[in-house]
Amino acid sequence: MTDTSYFPAQAPASFSDAPAVRAWFAATLADLGPTAQTAAGGDLAAPTPCSDYRLADLLDHVLGWVDFFGHAFADPTGAGTRPDPAAYRMADDPRDPAAVVADAAARFDAALAGGVLDGRVLMSQSQMDGPAAAAMVLGEYLVHGWDLARASGRAWTPGPQACDAAHAFFTGIITPEYRGPAGFFADEIAVAEDSSPLDRLLGFAGRDPQWTATHH
Repeated sequence: MTDTSYFPAQAPASFSDAPAVRAWFAATLADLGPTAQTAAGGDLAAPTPCSDYRLADLLDHVLGWVDFFGHAFADPTGAGTRPDPAAYRMADDPRDPAAVVADAAARFDAALAGGVLDGRVLMSQSQMDGPAAAAMVLGEYLVHGWDLARASGRAWTPGPQACDAAHAFFTGIITPEYRGPAGFFADEIAVAEDSSPLDRLLGFAGRDPQWTATHH
């Protein structure tokens, strides 16, 4: 395996349950594909819940990274060539957004069925245990799927078990130094104790569940 650092994130035990993780990925990505497709047909200059990104930027980020992560799970040792997510531009991809997500979903599903959770996955900069890598990617697309849906007027209703599991993982890894202007996450936004699992996940990830394109 390539000589890279190991990121020792711990995932909840549920992320070692391959059938459950496959189901969570399949459902989330089945919704992400048409959500990205709808967003791509909208106002690409529109604001999104990611304050640094307009819709075009967010689509490039989401599609570029889901393509990258799909290849990473299919080739967990990093032996082959992977796409550069930072260089991805939706306008240059002959596939439509739904097809980009579907291609990645097929790679994830084959990898999860093939035992990727039992080893490590070389991500962008470090190796992660398979369950932690899966937890990170699932959380990423549960949140970014909501970002795209909210920016383009679609519903986003992922399963509560997936949201709870991703939230539990994020609770363990998102420490204060990862938040703020220099971090990967905004400050946590408080939500009501009886909020849905999705809203609790969003709030912890620094999103305002009440965000709209016209009132933000």
